Amino acid sequence: MGQLLYTIFTRLYPLFARLLGLFNPKAAKWVAGRNRVFNRLQQAFAAEKRPVIWVHCASLGEFEQGRPVMEALKQSHPQCAVLLTFFSPSGYEVQQHYAQADYVYYLPMDSPRNAARFLAITRPVLILFIKYEFWYYYLQAARKQQVPLLLVSGMFREQQPFFKWYGSFHRSMLGCFTHFFVQTPAAAGLLKHIGVTNVTVSGDTRFDRVLQIAQRPRHIDGIEDFCGGLPVLVAGSTWTDDDEELDHYVNTHPGSRFIIAPHDIGEARLRECEQLYKHAIRYSAYLALLQKGESAAAGTNTLIIDNIGMLSRLYQYATICYVGGGFGGDGIHNILEAAVYHKPVVFGPVYDKYIEGVEMIEAGGALSVPDALHLEAAFERLLSDQQFYNETATAAGEYVASKAGATGMVLQYVQEKRLLTS
Repeated sequence: MGQLLYTIFTRLYPLFARLLGLFNPKAAKWVAGRNRVFNRLQQAFAAEKRPVIWVHCASLGEFEQGRPVMEALKQSHPQCAVLLTFFSPSGYEVQQHYAQADYVYYLPMDSPRNAARFLAITRPVLILFIKYEFWYYYLQAARKQQVPLLLVSGMFREQQPFFKWYGSFHRSMLGCFTHFFVQTPAAAGLLKHIGVTNVTVSGDTRFDRVLQIAQRPRHIDGIEDFCGGLPVLVAGSTWTDDDEELDHYVNTHPGSRFIIAPHDIGEARLRECEQLYKHAIRYSAYLALLQKGESAAAGTNTLIIDNIGMLSRLYQYATICYVGGGFGGDGIHNILEAAVYHKPVVFGPVYDKYIEGVEMIEAGGALSVPDALHLEAAFERLLSDQQFYNETATAAGEYVASKAGATGMVLQYVQEKRLLTS
């Protein structure tokens, strides 16, 4: 029954995507990116003689987890080609020109025919799925062809079907993996309980990634000029609920600077931010003024970031970092990108599914707030109590540094098991 329902889902999903694509740009990109994808793959791989490492990520967040492993494998095995695939447009559209991958494509929708055809064309010698991607027919095809398959930075929870009485179909997918690298001992314990023991508790490769970024800081045009030596709050990956909690504080503190990076940068969302933040200018408009030798209007204290890809570097300019998602949706976004710069991190109340949020609060490097009043109180305390600020900032940075090393564990396994030719 599980396989039947899965097959129905994978067949209906593209149909719904096409219908949704008539009025949703993201869905339209999902459909367009898969148009004639096998023809393009066939042409690209026709002359490829190198061993191929296939890395699959759901979206941009999983790409950031997989990136340090891809780059380490590319460096240690330069004779190999890297094939990077995405399921979501939010990953592919941003990273389709990623320099460390030889090929970047959307993953064709899962089916027996597509999976067999994809592997026949690309001929991978090693496959890495990042975090929680489980595509039944691709996994079965990899096992049938005996291609080593690793799950990197895996995260398992008791609520998932793998651990339920009705989850036999999902459990069958786990048997396709050669090895699991999971983030926590709890995840390893869940797998062990159902008889899966080919597991290493490696931690999360995102820690390695954010440490790489922080060790190679890059200047962002116009940001220092905008900050002007004043206290700076960088609010990253905000949703409407986050902005509605923040706007009063932002609008009533003209002597500070605020950089707002919405999770969605569609025009409607940007206009919403402009309505909430009364003294704001978009980053693109601000840069245009600077290029003309002009400055923003007097009283402007808020910069709305209207591009994707610079948030992880924006946090370096912050006095305090706020990370969105905690007042709505599924929970907080990537708090490690902020904490790695030894900055205090503040977020909303929805964070319990994110182990790094729980641990960083316990370590004293982050604050969770339930509403706008407590949010403003947290900001005021951090700005007025220097000892508290220093302790929180130090704890945040030390927490990230203490979690490094997951990438090295994956690389060591690949080398010890001789999964790639030297």
